Amino acid sequence: MKQLLIVWHSRTGAARAMAEAAAQGARSEAEVAARLARAAETQAEDLLAAAGLIFACPENLASMSGEMKEFFDRCYYPCLGRLSGRAYAALIAAGSDGEGAARQLGRIATGWRLKAICEPLIICTHAQTPEAILAEKRLGDAELTPCREVGAAMAAGLAMGVF
Repeated sequence: MKQLLIVWHSRTGAARAMAEAAAQGARSEAEVAARLARAAETQAEDLLAAAGLIFACPENLASMSGEMKEFFDRCYYPCLGRLSGRAYAALIAAGSDGEGAARQLGRIATGWRLKAICEPLIICTHAQTPEAILAEKRLGDAELTPCREVGAAMAAGLAMGVF
């Protein structure tokens, strides 16, 4: 059985909900095991064991969250040259545009020679005040459906051997 690893970090719940929705979508494919993994707990071995990867994180101050960046810092060199060609997708929870985090994550994926299955999915929460930024986020079905679709597409591609 092929494994889809969904690495996530979230402080206010949006990126966690996006990751969980992607896992839900991926679990529609019987030949793929979807595994959620907190960024702080994920090791290089976890990445190397996966056939496909989804990364879900918030954008903070125009870049990916520090905990997600720490995950990449910790795992980058142990995985360098060992993940080439694996499929990946990026899910970004953002208060505004999310482009900074998407670019940063894309550069790391390029270094690992990962293959993007879709453009980064950016869900904008429109949180612009300190109170709104720090508040717990609750995403609706309109925001979570595209996340489920990314998970389902990744799992289907892995099962068919497309990725």
